[in-house]
Amino acid sequence: MTRIAILGAISVLLSVTPLGYIPINPVIQVTIMHIPVIIAAIAEGMSGGIIVGLIFGISSLIHGLSTPLAPVFINPMVSIFPRIMIGVVSAYTYKKTKNVPLTAAIGTFVNTAGVLSMIYVFAPVAFASVKNVAVSALGKILLTVAVTNGIPEMIAAVIIVTAVMKALAKKIK
Repeated sequence: MTRIAILGAISVLLSVTPLGYIPINPVIQVTIMHIPVIIAAIAEGMSGGIIVGLIFGISSLIHGLSTPLAPVFINPMVSIFPRIMIGVVSAYTYKKTKNVPLTAAIGTFVNTAGVLSMIYVFAPVAFASVKNVAVSALGKILLTVAVTNGIPEMIAAVIIVTAVMKALAKKIK
């Protein structure tokens, strides 16, 4: 339970400070805010992943209210549901494969694809309005975001989660 609390606190810290983003260039910022959820799912199983995912989702919703994207992230299907699914899918992936890098990559994919698809389904008009783009262009825009941000986020997650899990494994033994 202590690990879940620590990872939940890290999720909140990453969402309310700039620490949750790694700037790649002036346009692309890679998020690492989903990483504590993946670590919780691997180290603590499904319940740990769900709890930390819920904490991440609620902090995303609260933080989102103070940004121009508030009309998008006020919907819990955009801000909370995909974050819980990171924990579910990561726990299941790790249980079946015992492969940390693969679990990190899949967990990251769930985060990126989950949030972007929920925006497309539940908040297309709000997102297009905030970004000042045509709703008809939204699919291409979200796909571009998925590729330009998703791939670097996946690489970062694989590196960070693998390193953390190696350190945790030594500590546990």
